[in-house]
Amino acid sequence: MTHDIGPADGDALGPELFAEADGVRLCYQHVGDPADPTVLLVGGVGSSMDWWPADLCAAFAAAGRHVVRYDHRDTGRSTTCPPGEPDYTGRDVTEDALRVLDAVGVRRAHLVGLSMGGAVVQELALEHPDRVATATLVATSRAFDGPHDAALPPSSPDLDGLWDGPPPDPADTAALVEAFVAEDRALTGRGRFNEARTRAVAARAVARSVDPTAGGNHVAASPGRPFTGTLAELAVPTLVVHGTEDPLFPGHGPALAAAIPGARLLTLDGVGHQVPPPESWDVLLPALVRHTA
Repeated sequence: MTHDIGPADGDALGPELFAEADGVRLCYQHVGDPADPTVLLVGGVGSSMDWWPADLCAAFAAAGRHVVRYDHRDTGRSTTCPPGEPDYTGRDVTEDALRVLDAVGVRRAHLVGLSMGGAVVQELALEHPDRVATATLVATSRAFDGPHDAALPPSSPDLDGLWDGPPPDPADTAALVEAFVAEDRALTGRGRFNEARTRAVAARAVARSVDPTAGGNHVAASPGRPFTGTLAELAVPTLVVHGTEDPLFPGHGPALAAAIPGARLLTLDGVGHQVPPPESWDVLLPALVRHTA
């Protein structure tokens, strides 16, 4: 079975819609029966919803889930600030997930977060447990300090310099796509990098974005009012998904699962810091379906 993605494949998920609240416009898509349990996919730093593959969303919907993906602000077609000038905080980025759920008309959903999105899900599960049916934390680390954080392994030295230097010119589409491809190549597990697939997603993300370089504002934004609590207080059923070759958070998955009461750990062999690739879906999808039942 092949999983090639063309620039228009996101159209198979239906029209791009907009959640508008508090002066913010957030672009989203959904697929599946709205009567089924809703799963909200929360992406990583600077990532538009394109990086949640359309075929993964469709396969999850076919398994009986109503799947929603969205563009963070400063990505895709959502509200975008000039690079280096975010007019929002990290808390705002977290609470955007609730704005999308409100627009979809869903009070309580299953949240799946990747990398920064995993931190968003942890924050919402602690502060808004009434909105979070289950949490799935993919390729991420602890969003809250813990007693053993100092023991967590550092990022691989192979990533040194990856994000140094200015981004490409926003008008240079080819250079922007190449930058996305280079980043994905560095973060992907050995033997798991599919350049054609990555290039197609990157091209779509660049074409859809108001400003493909504005995603760096996620790092520049101030944290805002802090979220409080500890992972030991997280009572939402939690699944931690982590690849054995994650170069950004090596070994952090087991530590995260150990810090959350009752959390289960799913380890994906050979997978890096990425949305789990199609070769892992025969393991990933049944686990997600069980967890979100």
